Amino acid sequence: MNDRPIIELTNITKIYESKVMHRALTQLDFSAKEGEFVAIMGPSGSGKTTLLNIISTVDMPTSGSVVINGVEPETLSDDDLAKFRRQHFGFVFQEINLLQMLTVEENIVLPLTLEGAPVHEMQARVQKVAEALSIDDILNRRPNELSGGQAQRTAIARALIHQPKLILADEPTGNLDSKSARDVLELLTTINEREGTTMVMVTHDPIAASYCDRVLFIKDGEFFNELYRDEHRQTFFQRILNVLSLLGGNVHDLRHM
Repeated sequence: MNDRPIIELTNITKIYESKVMHRALTQLDFSAKEGEFVAIMGPSGSGKTTLLNIISTVDMPTSGSVVINGVEPETLSDDDLAKFRRQHFGFVFQEINLLQMLTVEENIVLPLTLEGAPVHEMQARVQKVAEALSIDDILNRRPNELSGGQAQRTAIARALIHQPKLILADEPTGNLDSKSARDVLELLTTINEREGTTMVMVTHDPIAASYCDRVLFIKDGEFFNELYRDEHRQTFFQRILNVLSLLGGNVHDLRHM
């Protein structure tokens, strides 16, 4: 892991104006080093998704500074920001959002199609990423022919195809059975370790969080606690549970490890 921060959020406040003003984040600092795998946890409504949206530049803070890989997104034009997002980020969501009319291969290659990459490069990259994720035998299938685990692997392949610096994941195992969830988490860990891709994952699941290097806990839009993994995953998992019990997390709804 490189000590250089790839994400630097300083003193972030986000206020949504409507009939009732809602303060989603309050003076929150967050950074992630190149090659780090970080989980963000907190109760519903704590600001986890807002934080992820600000990291991804989909949303901008009301106040505070955002620097991603040395760039301040607020200084970019809309077109440059869209290009920056395409080049730097890969996204993995709970709702897998594959296009039903396209094959697995066509879904995976979509980001490169948008970039206008040469066909031979697209074919080579698809083959490489599909083999790495063990989905090279289902490239011609449609999304409705896939299991949940296969569909999520396809979504991860789509997120990786353009070799982004950052993978942002929002509850990536939320709709999967425990075996598929474990497979996806081990896959993300392997990619993180082998490629040095920085990953930030919002999750309510302490098992998923226990695969990460560090867990940031937020409550009511503010920093609550932080844990670093420096021992066996089972012990880390237990420490995560301990913080969640203080936080009021979903400790009654856990899958077995």
